[in-house]
Amino acid sequence: MVLENLALGFTVALTFENLTYCLLGTLLGTFIGMLPGLGPAATVALLIPLTITLPPVSSFIMLAGIYYGAQYGCSTTAILLRLPGETSSVVTAIDGHEMAKKGLAGKALATAALGSFFAGTVSVLLLVFFSLPLARFALNFGAPEFFSVMVLGLVAAVTLASGSVIKALAMVVLGLSLGLAGQDIFYGEFRLTFGFMELADGFSFIAVTMGMFGIAEVIRNLEDQSGRSIVTRRLKGLWLTLRDFRAIAMPVLRGTVIGSALGILPGGGAAVASFASYSIEKGVAKDPSRFGKGAIEAVAGPESANNAGAQTSFIPMLTLGIPANPVMALLIAVLIIQGITPGPQVMLTQSTLVWGLITSMWIGNVMLVILNLPLIGLWTRLLTMPYHFLYPAIIIFCAIGAYNVGNSSFDVYILAIFGALGYVFAKLDCEPAPFLLGFVLGPMLEDHFRRAMLISRGDLSIFVTHPIAAALLATAAVALVATMVPMVRKARTEAFKE
Repeated sequence: MVLENLALGFTVALTFENLTYCLLGTLLGTFIGMLPGLGPAATVALLIPLTITLPPVSSFIMLAGIYYGAQYGCSTTAILLRLPGETSSVVTAIDGHEMAKKGLAGKALATAALGSFFAGTVSVLLLVFFSLPLARFALNFGAPEFFSVMVLGLVAAVTLASGSVIKALAMVVLGLSLGLAGQDIFYGEFRLTFGFMELADGFSFIAVTMGMFGIAEVIRNLEDQSGRSIVTRRLKGLWLTLRDFRAIAMPVLRGTVIGSALGILPGGGAAVASFASYSIEKGVAKDPSRFGKGAIEAVAGPESANNAGAQTSFIPMLTLGIPANPVMALLIAVLIIQGITPGPQVMLTQSTLVWGLITSMWIGNVMLVILNLPLIGLWTRLLTMPYHFLYPAIIIFCAIGAYNVGNSSFDVYILAIFGALGYVFAKLDCEPAPFLLGFVLGPMLEDHFRRAMLISRGDLSIFVTHPIAAALLATAAVALVATMVPMVRKARTEAFKE
């Protein structure tokens, strides 16, 4: 069965059209990853209007390539500029930049690329072997189980978000509330439309996400005009010695395991995985004092962890319809726009899409290794591009994308409003990721809750009498209460601070 699925996947992914979209996605993702402050979420949101006219498998291959390609690109700026393009590369910037200052930038970049490739390969294998069994298991889920697993996902997003738990919880509630705007799915009543008939179908997902992740980031980057200087423009030693391979072997393995496990958790599992990998590598090192001064293990482990986490985050998205991070939330929106209902049925009824996507991820990882190191000179030159040449194009494309989806100028106003809100949230240290997860899951959460109430005729005990639902809700409650325990809260604060 697995071999048949892989054969189908390679048949789909190896067509000229899909190979082209895979190459385009990985290249664009690499470039976006190297631009501090933009990130894959804003780019995917920006490109969704352009991919609506593509076949579903082609659009997913390209958008997924942007996501995992950005994980590669982030390491370049983190090492050469000490400016991580994504949270998951913050740790890489510490020792990677120190290696670059010692003239070992090429070795650091090679370590990041090879570690990411290994982790990506293992993650794709996990997708191959575990996605279908998990989807089949999820077919036993009813409305109470799906409601419970979504609640657990939102709680995980709150507990794993950096900063205040109260702020993260408030962002989830705000996202849930705005996600329910529009016409009630059962009674047809209008709610949270604020008197605007343009909101009868709810807030435009594209306008909201491009505002929160695109416009807001542009404003933040314009506010921060700190200069960027590359440590070295001529790289040498873009390969590793046998001694280097021995030094990074175990960190890469440990990072891959950590990233694969944490990547499926909502709330930025890839970022949490990279921090966890760094802490573990420092803990098991014979000489921890080397960390922070250019330890190659501190590059190998976190880079493997964040790439593994990025790619295993596709597992809950494909099998349960649950987003593990903002990009997965965007891809769920793409499924809906393409007329595909998220959930376990996707694995069984959309086999061409699913297996074409999974095999393209391994092909994309090969492309990234082959292209990234030889083109590193080009990437370093692109890093010198003044930001004021880039931000007008971002704003224009965001406005065009917001308008094109609904052919409504009202959505452009929504884009501007949420861009301003995103900037305010950033100044208040409120992460946008919990908001977006709540915004996407809100309508589905309500739908499954009301279905459960119809089945039980309004009896809330249905969530207790169903064992799986009860276990999931109990886990969510324990996780939320645990973050309030003083000792746990202190350890959590210190971990994120470090």
